[in-house]
Amino acid sequence: MLTGWLANDLLVGDVRLHYCRTGHGDKPALVLVHGFSDSALCWSRTAHDLEAEYDVVMPDMRGHGLSERMRPGDDVDMAADLAGLILALGLERPIVGGHSMGAMVSCELGARFPDLARALVLDDPPWWLPAAGMEPGGPDADGMLQWARSLAGRTMDDLVDEYRREQPDWPDELVRVMAESKKRLDPGIVDTLIDRLKRGGLNWQEAFRGVGVPVLLVTGSPDLGAIVTPEIEARVRELNPRATIVNVPDVGHLIHYDNYPAFIDALRAFLDQEVATGRGLPD
Repeated sequence: MLTGWLANDLLVGDVRLHYCRTGHGDKPALVLVHGFSDSALCWSRTAHDLEAEYDVVMPDMRGHGLSERMRPGDDVDMAADLAGLILALGLERPIVGGHSMGAMVSCELGARFPDLARALVLDDPPWWLPAAGMEPGGPDADGMLQWARSLAGRTMDDLVDEYRREQPDWPDELVRVMAESKKRLDPGIVDTLIDRLKRGGLNWQEAFRGVGVPVLLVTGSPDLGAIVTPEIEARVRELNPRATIVNVPDVGHLIHYDNYPAFIDALRAFLDQEVATGRGLPD
């Protein structure tokens, strides 16, 4: 974490959420939510580039990073957790975005808590169209479950070596943060989230139809592992004509990691538009 950033915990109901923050409320607020098995500081590169203009808030979601571990009988509602964090911090109509799971949570926040977010940024959310023979939860929920459960048996050095081998272009800070996030993943949240996906999870089409604020959807290449397909992009345009869709070619699901320049350019253009029109600033 960079010098001058705040790292703190707060209670949302009875749930302890950890977060990092670059500002002090004197700039437009931008809340960035990490993906499944990641953590707040996986957004460090973006936060570093935007902190001069935005108060960037990066939470660890429940079961991730340094936030609350799962307790017996917990009913996890990450969108409500995120709404509670925004209210507890007194953020005035922040722009809210996320990657993968974080994008799904951001979309649900926009649909269920329409007065909180001024705009949404959705980086390759886990959205599928129903298809014959597809298991609930997407094409490989069981594979993701097995991978997540295996993390407990991995060492930090092993994970760092694997990321450096498989992602040679990633900066060292990102490699270490990603490896740390995997070691801090609570096994309890894994089973909970996968079970929810298999039971149908969030009806993303219904949620997205209910979003009434500007949206940036960033997509990659499905043949390289990105989730959002051209068919889903077309459905998005039908459901919400206000959506801006930016496709980043030649990358898979990890868009803002693997082609950061293209991602940050798309994000900056969207944020500049929201601020220029007054929609990205507090009323």
